[in-house]
Amino acid sequence: MTGAATAWSQAPAANPFYARTNTFSIFGAYSGDSSHILLGDAENRKLLEFGVAYGRKLLLNRVVNWQYNGELLPVALESDPVVVNTVNWTSPTVFTESGTGALTTPCVPSSGSFSNTLSGITYSYTYTFTCTRQWTIGEGMSPVGFQWNFLPRRKLQPFIIGHGGSMYSTRPIPIQEAGSFNFTFDLGAGFELYRSKTHSVRAEYRYHHISNHNTANQNPGIDNGLFQVTYSFGR
Repeated sequence: MTGAATAWSQAPAANPFYARTNTFSIFGAYSGDSSHILLGDAENRKLLEFGVAYGRKLLLNRVVNWQYNGELLPVALESDPVVVNTVNWTSPTVFTESGTGALTTPCVPSSGSFSNTLSGITYSYTYTFTCTRQWTIGEGMSPVGFQWNFLPRRKLQPFIIGHGGSMYSTRPIPIQEAGSFNFTFDLGAGFELYRSKTHSVRAEYRYHHISNHNTANQNPGIDNGLFQVTYSFGR
């Protein structure tokens, strides 16, 4: 009887933390607009991302769970506003010409006409500006990243997160004079809800920046407010 009581008293205490040593995640993120939040100047850009992530616990105590966090983006879609310019010449000859181009500012539809006489010749045309969008597919990775979860003994934990990385797109973004290879970084905050000791769901908001760091002719940069949902598991 005494031996049984001793064995019971020496049984290990239950793990009080909602935290994993190794974490694997899948996520989706979306931003419906861009503006000059901090560094970027290109407006009205959309961003859609699907990716996976790996995390590794670095430090755990009753206040904070500090983790390495790296992300891989096999699908990164960026959308630019594009203006379609159609000019219908009526004098001195009749013909139509058109062209397209990405803007750093939002596209605004418009139309009008022009007429002027030079050296007895009248030049006249009507023009129409219409708006569309151009989606560009790319991929990216953020190998440098950290996540800090606070109050890790609770199922619902506030956290902050940040990454640095790069992105490659199939054509230059956000304008033709910019580059197809860009650098990225983000900084965000949100809440992580643990459904069990090993499974959780995160919801967060991030400031996300894309820039070629002046490696191309122009570098307007893109600032997005990104909303992300992540499902994580591990042990």
